[in-house]
Amino acid sequence: MNNHHGGHSNHGSTQPGGLLVSEHGYTLELDSTILASRRQTVTFRVIGPDGRALTGFSPTHEKELHLIAVRRDTAGFQHVHPVMDETGTWRGDLDLTPGDWRIFADFHPSGHGPMTLGIDASVAGHYEPQPLPEPVRTAQAGQYTVSLDGELIPGEPSELTFSVSRNGEPVADLQPYLAAYGHLVALRVGDLAYLHVHPVGEPGDGITAPGPEILFVATAPSAGLYRLHLDFQSEGVVRTAQFTVQATGPAHGSSEASRAAPGHDDAGSHHPHHRSSGRGGNAPEGKSTR
Repeated sequence: MNNHHGGHSNHGSTQPGGLLVSEHGYTLELDSTILASRRQTVTFRVIGPDGRALTGFSPTHEKELHLIAVRRDTAGFQHVHPVMDETGTWRGDLDLTPGDWRIFADFHPSGHGPMTLGIDASVAGHYEPQPLPEPVRTAQAGQYTVSLDGELIPGEPSELTFSVSRNGEPVADLQPYLAAYGHLVALRVGDLAYLHVHPVGEPGDGITAPGPEILFVATAPSAGLYRLHLDFQSEGVVRTAQFTVQATGPAHGSSEASRAAPGHDDAGSHHPHHRSSGRGGNAPEGKSTR
């Protein structure tokens, strides 16, 4: 099993994913980059080096492809798992609000390393950009409180520990979700660079406890602000906790570290599965897994 997410390719590198629509001969192709402001089925393909729709994928985190949609101000976030037909066309449901969105396909083509491609899409309607929530160390996901310990250090693998509690009591019976006890998407504010993130441990390894702590290692490519979106499952429902964090400190040779993420002192935010979320660290209750 590949224990990674948030820029699946080249985990030892500080280079983020998701900034390119085409890489290593693979291209992300949406049937339409102009979408409606409602729940809808989005169709797309990954075109391979031979110019045909790719049909060979190796599962990562139990899925052949992860589709992640983020509004450019980060006020919307969705992570879904589309279904592919025999022609290589994928279909997934997204519930989008007006604004500019970045849509990521996170996948592992058979015979090649894992990668993350990204493409812009526009959603029509009245759009009011939202300010980026202030950096926080505690976030709410329904009745659950999630606290964050650890720092993002540019150019270095950084350990992040999330602790989950409910009504003041630690939650020690988290359920496996995508082959781990948590799934983390980390994005740089400004260009939505998709970070290299992977969980530490896995269910059933005899070492990793089912909470209350969930550990990840992330590599920030530069100083700047980042949005973290943590998915975890409890009582059959997947919930999302969101954080704004500041990456500071030395970069130790990172090719991007001398360039802070563009354009932000205050700008952007989030959602959990299949709905746009509230602002700040507060997320809606979540949804039952299917």
